[in-house]
This record gives sequence, structure tokens and C-alpha cells, in this order.
Amino acid sequence: MIELYNTFLYKPLFNAVMFLYNTIPGGDFGLAIVALTVIVRLIFFPLTAKTIRSQRAMGRINPKIKELKEKFKNNKQAQSAAIMQLYKDNKINPLSGCLPLLIQLPILIALYQAFGAGFKSGSLDLLYPFISNPGQINSISLGFLDITSRSIILAVLTGAFQFLQLRQNQKLTQASSDSSSDGPEKSVQAMSKQMLYFFPVMIIIIGWNLPAGLLIYWLTTTLFSMGEQTYIRMRYKD
Repeated sequence: MIELYNTFLYKPLFNAVMFLYNTIPGGDFGLAIVALTVIVRLIFFPLTAKTIRSQRAMGRINPKIKELKEKFKNNKQAQSAAIMQLYKDNKINPLSGCLPLLIQLPILIALYQAFGAGFKSGSLDLLYPFISNPGQINSISLGFLDITSRSIILAVLTGAFQFLQLRQNQKLTQASSDSSSDGPEKSVQAMSKQMLYFFPVMIIIIGWNLPAGLLIYWLTTTLFSMGEQTYIRMRYKD
């Protein structure tokens, strides 16, 4: 399994970022990270759009789900059948929001590791024959940022934008939150609110000692998520 992961995910992504590094004028590894992150996120945009639209669709029918739960509260079998019929009538797959995320996760992990490998000695041995070996990677990005060293400012900035992205996501699925106020749904709401503050703080703590290059990746994917959520909200108003 590890060999398959390295062959089909990790090495191709590492070679892709090195190709971009060789192509971008000035040999800026930071810009190569930004470019590859955006390319990968664009490839997965249809899946992400499907996930967000599924969340919004679930939010719209949540009041009806609540009514069915109350109507069939003494008959769990009838309750499940009624809810499944509601999904079918509205052409909603309750799992459609999760599957795209599961597909993307290993690729995003490989992308993260590929960027980290760029800072390690010996990593250039992984290059394909048709990818030029730069010999040595320039660690300075944009003329002033050392991507191999930690950047406290970048860590705080990444955490701040992660907070904004999570808050934006909560607003995007507001219909679901407003209509779910009992049982497990209430617990999910409470956890979501806690994560709004906890996760950005954890990012700052973790990012405090990470190389700036990995924070560039994290910040880029967060900003891209904010942009695509805004676009999807404007484009798909159904």
C-alpha cells in the first residue's frame, strides 16, 4: 500500500512541484508551491462544489426531516423509510458530501509531503529522468522569505485565515444549523462552534515550528477554499 502511495501520489506530485520550480522565472519554490496547490484544487473543484451543494441541500430539507422524526418517533423503521424516501424525492444522496472529501484526503496529504520533501537533502533522487535536476533548491521566496525556516507571522496569518474560512463555511451551511436543534444535531452544532476557535489556534501552535514553505501551502489552500465557497454560493443559488 505504501509503495502504491509513493508511486502514484507522492512521487508524481513531488516531480510536479519541481517541474514548476524549474519553469517559474527566478526559481521560486514558494511560488511553485502556490501554483501546484491551485492546480490541484482546480482539478478537484467539481467534487468540492458537489460537497458544498450537498450540504446546502441537506440544510433545506432538515425541517422536513425533523417533522418525520417527530411523526414516526415511536416507529424507527417507518422513520428511516420516510427519511430515505424524502432523500429520493429531493434527489439527495446523504453520503455524497463525504465521498469527495475521502477521495481528496490522500492526495492532499501527498501534496503536503511533496512540498516538505523539497527541503530535504537527497529528495532530488526521486526526480523522473525528464525532470531537470536543479542541483540545489533556492530557499528564498519572493526575495525575502526563507521557506526552510519558521515564520511566526505566517503561522499567525494562516491561523487567522483558517478562522475566517471556517466561519464562512458555517454561514454557507447556516440553514442546516438553524433547523437542527435537538439530539445529535445539537451536539454537532456545539462541536462545530468549538472547532471554529480551536482549530485555528491549533494551526498556529503547529505552524509555529513548521517551515514557511509548508505554511505557504496551508495558507494557499485556505484562501482558495474561501474563494471557491464564495463562487459556489454565487453560482449555485439553488
